[in-house]
Amino acid sequence: MPRITLIGAGSVVFTRNLCSDILLSPALQDATISLMDIDAARLRQAQEVVQALIDGRGLRATVEATTDRRQAVRDADYVVTTFQQGGLDAYALDIEIPRRYGVEQCVGDTLGPGGVFRALRTIPVLLDLCDELDELAPDALLLNYVNPMAANCWAIDAGTGRPHVGLCHSVQGTSEMLARWIDVPIDEIVYRCAGINHQAYFLEFRRGAEDLYPRIERAILRPEVDAEEPVRVDLMKSFGYFVTESSGHASEYSPYFRKSARMVDEELVPRFTDARNAWFGLGRTGGYLEHCIARLAESTADDEELVAGRAPLPTERTHEYGSFIMEAIETHRPIHVNGNVPNRGLITNLPEGCCVEVPCLVDGNGVQGTFVGALPTQLAALARTNVNVQELIVEAALSGDTDAVHHAVALDPLTAAVCTLPQIHAMVAEMLEQQAPWLPQFAGAGEAAEVPA
Repeated sequence: MPRITLIGAGSVVFTRNLCSDILLSPALQDATISLMDIDAARLRQAQEVVQALIDGRGLRATVEATTDRRQAVRDADYVVTTFQQGGLDAYALDIEIPRRYGVEQCVGDTLGPGGVFRALRTIPVLLDLCDELDELAPDALLLNYVNPMAANCWAIDAGTGRPHVGLCHSVQGTSEMLARWIDVPIDEIVYRCAGINHQAYFLEFRRGAEDLYPRIERAILRPEVDAEEPVRVDLMKSFGYFVTESSGHASEYSPYFRKSARMVDEELVPRFTDARNAWFGLGRTGGYLEHCIARLAESTADDEELVAGRAPLPTERTHEYGSFIMEAIETHRPIHVNGNVPNRGLITNLPEGCCVEVPCLVDGNGVQGTFVGALPTQLAALARTNVNVQELIVEAALSGDTDAVHHAVALDPLTAAVCTLPQIHAMVAEMLEQQAPWLPQFAGAGEAAEVPA
């Protein structure tokens, strides 16, 4: 009977979907699910939802809930992290302060000033959690869903060495989208995808011996496809391969798309005319923050319907990898996923030790990254501009060195396309000061910082 712990279970929509997936797997239907969050009200809501899933399906699983993290992780077999350190208050600062300096972020949770500071808030919590796992659940596998994925997982490896895998759904979602564009059933397609999280690329996309990339190249010429994914279409036209992360996200990782508010409002946003992009705010600055705020009320209403028995229970698992990984380990039946793992010679033209997203084999031995070799040179070069920032984030988080924070933001491609070095220094100092409650390792750093002459 596996024990599965969710840290940050107050993220009720994700908790509902992941626990539904878990409870649809025969190998996991007698599991103990331990939910942990610091928000007691949302934790109670999550527990009611999971209990409704168990009762509605007549299963033997049990669900527990606690605000005590040590209690939640004790003797766990799997620990899933989904928390957001600082919540929406800190997230708002990630968007609003950079915007005053001209940095226009749509999501701001992976790179850019927002991604840097989200990592600096998150990594100390992950390291403390890993220390608790060493003591209370030494054999547990950590499944991290918290962004910024690459920086967080790199810090886990460098700071603790614990077994872990970072999980995202961009590979699954994008492969399904491409299959739809070219009108080929996804279950007939074999693909090979690798890079870094949110900047992995489909190196191969085929049906049997048929290379499907020519079909993709024709598809992206259609106006409705460009309207659905304008940034990713531009990137493919320029660099030759299709990237895994959505256009709203992808527009933040390079210097080409968000150079000014005018460019965002008059050039980028009008290209997003497809309704599927509405939840990203059509590329608007702060669009995903607005979505998160709006979704709180909607998710509460959805969950009340499920708990009351007025909403049907899901009958199929989502494409999230989490439950399939647990199932493969429990049953020793191998599966293939794309996971974020340490680069131990897996991608030869990215830095050793950085976090890479590669095909992984999962079985009773755990999660094992597979060898990719060298990425096409232009793709490795694009990734390295992001890896440079991630490396400095990890250095700052592990050492408490504020200079590394300034260096990380100064090397961010989007920030560098917009700001001068003195402006970047002032912005970082302001963010350090305003986010001090969540950054005890940098206490007083914002107050002491001065803009260099």
